[in-house]
Amino acid sequence: MKALVLAGGLGSRLRPFSHSMPKQLIPIANTPVLVHVLEQLRALGAADVGMIVGDRAREITAALGDGSAHGVRITYIPQEEPRGLAHCVRIARDFLGDEDFVMYLGDNMLPQGVADIARDFRARRPTAQIVVHRVTDPSAFGVAEVDADGRVTRLVEKPLRPRSDLAVVGVYFFTPAVHRAVDAIRPSPRGELEITDALQWLVTRGHDVRAGVYTGFWKDTGRIEDVLDCNRELLDALEPAVLGEVDGASELIGAVVVQKGARVVRSRIVGPVVVGPGAVVEDSHIGPHTSIGRDCRLRSAGLDYSIMLDGATVQRVSGVHGSIIGRAATVTSATTTGRKRLVVGDHASIEVAA
Repeated sequence: MKALVLAGGLGSRLRPFSHSMPKQLIPIANTPVLVHVLEQLRALGAADVGMIVGDRAREITAALGDGSAHGVRITYIPQEEPRGLAHCVRIARDFLGDEDFVMYLGDNMLPQGVADIARDFRARRPTAQIVVHRVTDPSAFGVAEVDADGRVTRLVEKPLRPRSDLAVVGVYFFTPAVHRAVDAIRPSPRGELEITDALQWLVTRGHDVRAGVYTGFWKDTGRIEDVLDCNRELLDALEPAVLGEVDGASELIGAVVVQKGARVVRSRIVGPVVVGPGAVVEDSHIGPHTSIGRDCRLRSAGLDYSIMLDGATVQRVSGVHGSIIGRAATVTSATTTGRKRLVVGDHASIEVAA
């Protein structure tokens, strides 16, 4: 089974970070979202990956290369402009050939994986199998109406009066029959070829379209709050490991990972926390659910439930909570400050007033 990963989205809801990096490369627990996606696909046995890329193709290819470092083979497929998920299937036709494939949105996080749904698809081999998740507000999502046997009877995009609580997650399993459906549909009112229209085309014509319910944690990393939620979820699975230097005046509590080349000096860290390679934490207090990237610097700082991207610095600013500090950004204060929430883009310099 091949895989098709959609990594061409612009990420407007994730600004300012999506101005300077593709949203699919935002780090979750110090690992880019797309790398988490590739790990999931490898676990499904889908090692031949077609990746749809847009304007940020150069950055994505630089980060992932040919995929060999992650146990997959990547073929990059350019998309000139976003024209819908079904359009991605259409332009990937030569890569996909006549094989079954899994389509995976490149900003989705499903850390518990969908291996059971993949096994069900392989065993039953319906025309298509979508992944769904029960939600409290179905009106915000594409919704699948499903019969008692698990067959999809109707798909509705953001219904005003939902008749189901099954939101369509960004993972789909297809047989080659989907190509006929994609060729048959026309652009929606917003000018895109919608995968829900292709699926509904199959349903209307009596094809076997099934839904597999995913019960684990699910987020798309489209907003700052979602990124922080995902970071918390992944950090909760950390096992403690100290590969860097921790001096005798420091205290590590719980699941703390200090990666090779990192140094912790006169500091207190309460896990789950990951400290990236080359980072220095000095005279600081780091609270739970915090990721500190490569070569970061923290001096007389305090933060929790936050993410520092590579090369960021926080100095004499305490009480930082629910924050993301961009790559090579600097946050300082003349005196130690109280509780703050910060969203600081790459290479920015912020001085916090007392």
